[in-house]
Amino acid sequence: MKNLKTLNFLVVVATLVAAFSCSEFRRLEKSEDWRLKYEAGLDYFKKKDYYHTAILFEQILPIVRGLPEGEKVEFSLAYCQFYQKTYLLASNQFKVFYETYGRSQLSEEAYFMYAYSLFIASPDEKLDQKSSIEAMGAMQNFLNQFSGSQFTDKATEVIAKTQEKLEKKEFDNAKLYMQLNYYQAAIITFDNFRKSFPDSKYLEQGSYLKITSQFKWAEKSIPSKQLERYKATLDFYKEFIEGFPKSPLIKDAQYFYTASLNQINFLKIKNKNS
Repeated sequence: MKNLKTLNFLVVVATLVAAFSCSEFRRLEKSEDWRLKYEAGLDYFKKKDYYHTAILFEQILPIVRGLPEGEKVEFSLAYCQFYQKTYLLASNQFKVFYETYGRSQLSEEAYFMYAYSLFIASPDEKLDQKSSIEAMGAMQNFLNQFSGSQFTDKATEVIAKTQEKLEKKEFDNAKLYMQLNYYQAAIITFDNFRKSFPDSKYLEQGSYLKITSQFKWAEKSIPSKQLERYKATLDFYKEFIEGFPKSPLIKDAQYFYTASLNQINFLKIKNKNS
């Protein structure tokens, strides 16, 4: 019974505190004293109450813009958006801050956060990567503009992760063409992938899958096209062996090489006899 009374008392106290806090914030909202809202907003921000910070700072932003306090307000608003996970809004807010306060000591951080927010907002590799490309470009511009920055390591990491995401997207596109039996499109995409990402960890697998695609394309082709396409399979196999002489996929690739040789010999005999 004693524990129940204590619990009820705590609930009542919590309710009264919440009600007081709510009424206090409503009083601040209605106040015409922008300085009062400014100080209260800073206090809310310190407490990580970004929702209430944003409400107060958005109210006073038109008043403080151009004043010393305006810089703090706009920078804090950008972080409020970021911490509330509205990353695209945060990115835009950081960009506006950088463009408005280019000489500020906070401009470097603002530009980094503009690019970083874009990166956080970008989707996984299964979706369109336009925003990922934009994020990588913005982060590269940051590194070019702020050499030796405290954010250099993080910026470099973001670029590497974005690059890997773009690699995975392009590689998965090529594999999807294979799965849909669009072998010619798969071969072209694997070639483009190698040119775009010459150091990718997927090059070995991509080179092997290009052999597979070429062989299957030859199989599906009309008789008049088969000979040249089986020969291309042999060329792709040689490229694979030269590029990855110790690959564990060599034995699998040899199947397509041998099968292509057999088909070429068969077609040559057939054409000779016809």
